[in-house]
Amino acid sequence: FRGHIDINCIVNGVGIYPLEFTSRFGFPQIFIQRSGLAEPISDLHYGVASWEKKQIQVKKGFQVGSYIVVPPFPYDDKKTFELFSKDAVVVFKKDKIEGVHPMHVKKVNDQWLITGNTGIAVLVAGTGLTMRDAQKMMYNRINNVIINNGYYRTDIGDRWFEDSDKLWSWGLL
Repeated sequence: FRGHIDINCIVNGVGIYPLEFTSRFGFPQIFIQRSGLAEPISDLHYGVASWEKKQIQVKKGFQVGSYIVVPPFPYDDKKTFELFSKDAVVVFKKDKIEGVHPMHVKKVNDQWLITGNTGIAVLVAGTGLTMRDAQKMMYNRINNVIINNGYYRTDIGDRWFEDSDKLWSWGLL
């Protein structure tokens, strides 16, 4: 095998415990990881498939991402979706949409409209040399997106500041 491997683990002071081993790009992980690439993802895929790729070109630092969701998320309620969210328009304050990835939307007359029934509208990613830089970029990008009834988590990446100290003390970083 040649390509991407994701090993999902739980880590504590006693050890590393693998939970999942997969050779596929995870969802929505791929959109967040894509922000950290220093090359087009098409070059990465072609290089791996053709056995020409020896090393993945990545940016230094961190990547984070957050969904912007609408009702009924996180619940499964078709009636609520139809009532509050179906065909809601995703509006951008500025034309720049870098790092904003459409999830359950469709493009109609050059506008993104929310579709599906899960309430997952877009994923917004940010990168930076530090976790704070990556968070700042992500939240700045989120602030460029207006979705009626839209909401998102405001704590993405916050645990890193404590968790990274633990990883250092355990000798894992």
